[in-house]
Amino acid sequence: MPLVTTTEMFKKAYKGGYAIGAFNVNNMEIVQGITEACAETRSPVILQVSKGARAYANHTYLTKLVEAAVIENPDIPIALHLDHGPDFETCKSCIDGGFTSVMIDGSSLPFDENVKLAKRVVEYAHDHGVVVEAELGTLAGIEDEVNVSAEDSSYTRPEEVEEFVTRTGCDSLAIAIGTSHGAYKFKPGTKPQLRFDILEEVEKRLPGFPIVLHGSSSVPQEFVEMINTYGGAMPGAIGVPEEQLREAARMAVCKINIDSDLRLAMTGTIRKYFAEHPDHFDPRQYLKPARENIKAMVKHKLIDVLGCNGKA
Repeated sequence: MPLVTTTEMFKKAYKGGYAIGAFNVNNMEIVQGITEACAETRSPVILQVSKGARAYANHTYLTKLVEAAVIENPDIPIALHLDHGPDFETCKSCIDGGFTSVMIDGSSLPFDENVKLAKRVVEYAHDHGVVVEAELGTLAGIEDEVNVSAEDSSYTRPEEVEEFVTRTGCDSLAIAIGTSHGAYKFKPGTKPQLRFDILEEVEKRLPGFPIVLHGSSSVPQEFVEMINTYGGAMPGAIGVPEEQLREAARMAVCKINIDSDLRLAMTGTIRKYFAEHPDHFDPRQYLKPARENIKAMVKHKLIDVLGCNGKA
C-alpha cells in the first residue's frame, strides 16, 4: 500500500487502547530495522524525520529510503511524518515533498501566536491531504535542534486544549505530562512519574481526540551499560518506565515517540563490535548487528509497550 496519513491509525488506536510507534529515522539501517520489526509483528508505524535529520541525510535520500520500505513491506501501513517542524516553511517543504503528516511545534510561543502558526500550517496541509500535529506545553531536554531547559519547560494546561484544537483545526495534539527529550529524563534517585492527572483531564475535555507523547524513550539500561562498558560515558541516563507508557497507550495517547532508544542500541552495538573486532573496518560488518538490535528492540516496543502488534 502507498504511504498513508495517521487518521485511520489513530481512530483504531484510540478505540483499541493501544498506541502507534513513531520512530525517528536517519539512515538505511534504522529504517530497515524498524520496518522489518513492524512487518514481522503486523504493526502500523510512523517513520519520523526531524529538521536535523533532513539537514544530515537530505530530504530526497530520506524520502526514497521510506519509499523503499513501503515497497518492501506492502502489507503494513506506514506514515511519513515531520517531527518538530519549527516553522511554516519547513512544514510546507515536507508537505510539498511527499510527507503525509507534519508537526508544527509552536509550543515555545505565547498561546495566541502558537494558535496562529498552527492554523496556518493546518490550512495548507489540509488543502494537500496532509494531517497536522501541534503541541501545547513545553518539554524539557535536547533532541536535534530542540533544546529546552528545565526552567523553561511547562506542563500542558488542560483548560486550554479545547480552545487550541478548535481554533487551529489540528488533527492530533502533543502534550507535556512529564516526558522530556534526550536520554536524561529523570534525575538519579528520583521516581519517574508521568502526570496522568493531566492526561485524564485532557481526555475528558477532548473525548476521542488523539493525544501524542514526545520524549518517551525508556532508555534501556542494557544499552546504557553496553555504551559505558565499551568506552562511553553516560552516567545517570534514565528514561520513562515502560509500564507508564503502556498505561498512557490504554488512555487517549495514540502516538508515542521513540528516538533515543534507537540511537542507544546502535551506538552500544557498534562500540561493542569494535572492542571485540578491532581489526574490522567494513561498515557492513558493524552496522548489521546494530540493525538487528534495533529490530529486536522495536519488536519489544510494539508488542510489550505500545500494544499495536497485529493491528496492521
